[in-house]
Amino acid sequence: MPVLTGGQIVARTLRNYGVDYVAGIPGHGIWSLTDAFLDDESKIPFIQTFHEQSAVHLADGYYRVTGRPQAAVTSIGAGASNTVIGMGTAFTDSTSVLVITGGPPTHMRGHGLLQELDRYTANDFPKVAEAVSKRHWVATRVEELPFVLHRCFNSMLTGRPGPVHLEVPMDVQAEAADVDLHDLARRMPVGRQHPDPEAVDRAVDVLRGATRPVIVVGGGAITSDASDQVLALAEHWQIPVVTTWNGKSAFPEDHTLFAGSVGQTGTIVGNAIASSADVVISVGCRFTDWSASSYAKGVSFSIPPAKLIHIDIDPHEIGKNYPAEVGIVADAQRAVAAIVDALPQQGSDRSEYLAELATLKRQWEDKLAGRRDSDRFPFTSQRPLGALRSVLPRDAIIVAGSGNTQGAVKQTFPVYSPRTHLTSGGFSSMGWAVPAAVGAKLGRPDRPVVCVLGDGDFLMTAQEIALSVTTGAPVVFVVQNNAGYMSIRGGQRKQTSRHIGTEFSYPDGTPYSPDFAAMGRSYGIASWKVSDADSLEGTLRKAVQSGEPALVEIPTDRDAAGPWVPGWWDFPVPAYITDERQEEYQRTRSTEQHL
Repeated sequence: MPVLTGGQIVARTLRNYGVDYVAGIPGHGIWSLTDAFLDDESKIPFIQTFHEQSAVHLADGYYRVTGRPQAAVTSIGAGASNTVIGMGTAFTDSTSVLVITGGPPTHMRGHGLLQELDRYTANDFPKVAEAVSKRHWVATRVEELPFVLHRCFNSMLTGRPGPVHLEVPMDVQAEAADVDLHDLARRMPVGRQHPDPEAVDRAVDVLRGATRPVIVVGGGAITSDASDQVLALAEHWQIPVVTTWNGKSAFPEDHTLFAGSVGQTGTIVGNAIASSADVVISVGCRFTDWSASSYAKGVSFSIPPAKLIHIDIDPHEIGKNYPAEVGIVADAQRAVAAIVDALPQQGSDRSEYLAELATLKRQWEDKLAGRRDSDRFPFTSQRPLGALRSVLPRDAIIVAGSGNTQGAVKQTFPVYSPRTHLTSGGFSSMGWAVPAAVGAKLGRPDRPVVCVLGDGDFLMTAQEIALSVTTGAPVVFVVQNNAGYMSIRGGQRKQTSRHIGTEFSYPDGTPYSPDFAAMGRSYGIASWKVSDADSLEGTLRKAVQSGEPALVEIPTDRDAAGPWVPGWWDFPVPAYITDERQEEYQRTRSTEQHL
């Protein structure tokens, strides 16, 4: 058995387990571990980020396009605490990231050494990480590290994915022991979880009686690589398909059976088809409030009377928000394939239903064109997206920031193959998109990667555009500049007819904004600011075709910035608002089905 320090054990194991990159900031609490990445036997490229949050987001973006987890490492205290947003994002969206933080030496725990959280109990950071990780461990001996590390990967890569956290105290990193490194293949289950045949038979019986079925596809379908099976089910039984935030890209959006997205900022088509369905087949969808219009009956879904066939790898999601006629705990790919195999060769005549879908799609296209094809300047959020789609290949990857841009991309930017649309869905973290886009480009260097986000989101982690230069991963950053948090402003205005803390302004109230194109150039990135409608498409094409890191600043109208809101979001109206808004809120809330 080799004599290895704790740091060497971690580094060699990560390399053996297929980790391609380690990102982070090597503060003093992790020095003995990060030093091991310089050894020939455990050399892994180390990506120095400018904020620890971004290290986790970068690894998250890499996982979303490849399905392979990467590692983020930080020091103790402030460095470790900065990873919480990244872990929360990955946890909510069920993506796998290994977060390794340093810890106080075991013989110093509880003495309040530099950066230790010890006022309540000794070394409290693992409790902070507990809420935003699938599992967490504190290694207290060098000898246990091989065991703990294969448990980390087992947890990340089985069942419902998620981030895991490992704290390695400073003395455990530095001390050595005789150890055997474990073979991951012998510590993992073989194959995928198949559905119970009885559940499949029951699902088929429900589908046989359906006249208006719909398939709702969530992020779990992409994680399990179930897109081909979903397409087969839709075509075999002529079933329209709708998607959630993270389900977008699981189904080709130019397919005749694609009905759009569902939820508060879904599409009119998607909500209309899903809410009028008599059978809903859910594939890897957990029915969040945004995707289900806060469960208001008849807005996005009507369950009941619609019957739900709920497929999910996590049994805790079955029946959580809606009662399931049939709950199937299984890998989504295997479950959908089993249903397709068990269905009769021919279903009901759905010509009338599909004609209705086609009519709704034409009406939506007419509505969409008004904003997507508008030449008003500053632009709508949708106009640059239409231009961008026209200059990108079908398999390009778009990474969408939060807020208005996120909703506009969901509604306006069609994608056609899995893992080509990335967004922070459930956590909707500002600051996620820039580092996640770099991670996506590292994972898929053969694909164009474009990061589209608003200026408020961009300013959260704008410094990470430097990673596009330092890592040799050329991303095109498209910054839609409306000088503020306009999605927040829009919500405030709708609810209370006023707003606070949402506009970036000088003291006299005129809009304030940095010069983003100049900022990009200062980082060594080719940058442009679009000055009129005529130059929009040409500028975007130049940035995409350059093959280099690029930034395009696009002035966006504050009052024409957001997506349509065809769904509903349960956001309580203050009691001092006594007009029709209060009445509408109470009326719609009374229809919610989740309770």
